[in-house]
Amino acid sequence: MITARQSRAARALLGWTQQTLADKALVSLTALKRLESQKGLRVYETTDDQVRRTFEAAGMVLLRTDDGEGVLLTSQQVKKAKSS
Repeated sequence: MITARQSRAARALLGWTQQTLADKALVSLTALKRLESQKGLRVYETTDDQVRRTFEAAGMVLLRTDDGEGVLLTSQQVKKAKSS
């Protein structure tokens, strides 16, 4: 499961808008806005899964421990971005 904060942080690291992520994940913009809502709105499990898989394909690692959550942009993806 991906959290709203993780999604917003991952998008920021990748430089993606909500529309870009929605298009890449093949989900509606409305569903993505619900997922990223600070109100904790529920989304279908398939929406959550599509967004998570899209981030992972882009080189993101979603982190979660008892102490918190975060995202990591892998060095391979950073190198790709710099060479583009």
